[in-house]
Amino acid sequence: MSGFVQIIEFRSSRIEEIQELGRPQRAEGDALPTFRRIMATADRDDPGHYFTIVEFGSYDTAMDNSNRPETSEFAARMAELCDGPVTFHNLDVLWEETGSGTA
Repeated sequence: MSGFVQIIEFRSSRIEEIQELGRPQRAEGDALPTFRRIMATADRDDPGHYFTIVEFGSYDTAMDNSNRPETSEFAARMAELCDGPVTFHNLDVLWEETGSGTA
């Protein structure tokens, strides 16, 4: 099975601004995102601690995304809104399973 997940871990007291930054208005002609799925999460047990989980088709696709100018600009702007360093966790997907989600 192929796949790659990047988890971006950070702290911020300005999460509303980060959320707004993460919801850009795309103009016609803009490059489409290269990720499969993105999920923003808050640590229920540690207020102000957040994780963004980004799923890509492959490591190479993720690295191509990282090299895009708009990704670099976003990361720099996001870092300014964080209360400390941003940590990236780069994970190869070994296996996955989808449940019913009704439990």
